[in-house]
Amino acid sequence: MPGLSRRPRGDSHPARDAAALVLRTTLGPMLVAHGWNKVAGPGGLQGTTGWFEALGLRPAAAHARLAAGTEIAAGAGLTLGLAAPLPAAGTVGLMAVAAATDHRGKGFFVFKGGWEYVGVVGGAAVALAALGHGRYSLDTALRRRDRSGGGAALTAAGLGLAGATALLAACYRPDQKTEDEETSSMEAPTSP
Repeated sequence: MPGLSRRPRGDSHPARDAAALVLRTTLGPMLVAHGWNKVAGPGGLQGTTGWFEALGLRPAAAHARLAAGTEIAAGAGLTLGLAAPLPAAGTVGLMAVAAATDHRGKGFFVFKGGWEYVGVVGGAAVALAALGHGRYSLDTALRRRDRSGGGAALTAAGLGLAGATALLAACYRPDQKTEDEETSSMEAPTSP
């Protein structure tokens, strides 16, 4: 990709490699756990679907699966250090959608439902894209070119935000009642 730093694999920086490993093994498993929870947590996919329906993501069942799959895939890619900067872009997209839907209008602090957490995770993913996956990664083991630097960070941020914007434009309908809600409101008894 144009604009991405392509350092030869022999150009290793131990501190940068260690920082990338710490970030990858912090963010990656956390994303996998969140994705797995959407599938197999207490409410399972049905609970996640209901939550997404309430958020206004249509069709909710498709978005529940898409979010879970993206979290698991991006988390695995970050953990293993594979396909930089695409897992970071997926993470940015996930966090941008979460900020615009679940955390919207709730301020900054996460304990009040704000966007603090998703902002930190998205920012860390962009920082990781700038660092690259480092020496201790599958990208290195597979002898893939190092994709890091400012271009990789911009690619991760740009792809993630573009994907989130497109998804929200096409599928975010917070004020639209579902067919079930309309049917139940028509059947509800009226007061005299």
